[in-house]
Amino acid sequence: MIKFLDERKKKILQAIIEEYINTAEPVSSGVIVENYDLNCSSATIRNEMAELEHLGYIEKPHTSSGRVPSAKGYRFYVDELLNDEKISLDEIQYIKERLEFKVNEIQDLTKITTNTLSEITHYTTVAIGPDNTDDIISDVKLVLLGNRILMAVILTESGAIKETIIKYDEDITENQLESLNYLFNNKLKGKRLTKIDKPMEEYIISSMSDQVDVIKPIIEQLNKSLGETEEFYLEGTSNVFDFPEFKKIDAARNFLSILDTKEQVMEILNSGFADDINIHIGSENDREELRDLSIITFKHMIGNKNFGTIGIIGHKRMDYSKVISVMKYINKKLNEELNDNDTEN
Repeated sequence: MIKFLDERKKKILQAIIEEYINTAEPVSSGVIVENYDLNCSSATIRNEMAELEHLGYIEKPHTSSGRVPSAKGYRFYVDELLNDEKISLDEIQYIKERLEFKVNEIQDLTKITTNTLSEITHYTTVAIGPDNTDDIISDVKLVLLGNRILMAVILTESGAIKETIIKYDEDITENQLESLNYLFNNKLKGKRLTKIDKPMEEYIISSMSDQVDVIKPIIEQLNKSLGETEEFYLEGTSNVFDFPEFKKIDAARNFLSILDTKEQVMEILNSGFADDINIHIGSENDREELRDLSIITFKHMIGNKNFGTIGIIGHKRMDYSKVISVMKYINKKLNEELNDNDTEN
């Protein structure tokens, strides 16, 4: 049988959770009476706290007479009690300054957003860029950086850019460069942003069979670049040491090991994803090493364009209100900036 919380229990639970988030210290009834205007006596709050503990919303640490939120308590707080307007005017101004961008900087948005989130929330922030394999190539540019150094740049309809450097043992002439630009645009423009397969490679080479030694290195380097379909960003790793939960070396080592490989982080960010902001708290995470952590992720959407997935990872004692407020404001500001750029152009 599910027992619903009355308004007094909700207010007391909210006070306990917010006090614990702010102090990292188990919360006693006396602290609630002293710091929160709930119009309740200490005895009443003790009784309500006992009931909240019985229902599984708070729990008693072994070494303290106070109480701390359980994963169930945090979940109720996030779903029912959260105030997602916890962002200061200074933070709003800082976000505005960081997120002013020009059209040619759009490809850096996920990196800029990840860094800004970490700086404001002080949590570790990770992100993966979008899978661009369905993107369409709009232009291929080959540029000489020196007589024997060529830069190949692929532009896509979504604004993504792929670039790579090719080095040669012999000089490349301007006439060769002009022919190569025409060739690669003619063969790749309008195609999907995927690796150049063997039939396409042979098709390209057959058009300039006397330039095989020049064309093959371009294709090889482009394929290396095109194979990296998802960019990976990690910010604020050292922030973990600012939180008391990670003062013990084993806890810190476990946290850092989770961020050890790109594949591992991508698996975490892509698990059980929702349409909007997605929150996994403690035991809601599938993996054992994540049971003391919370992970908040969201799809980095601007208009109808997907710029990837961004996540914040921290202890269960996370300032959920702050993180969600900042995430929502950043997403709102990015959409405004992009609309302003579209209007100007």
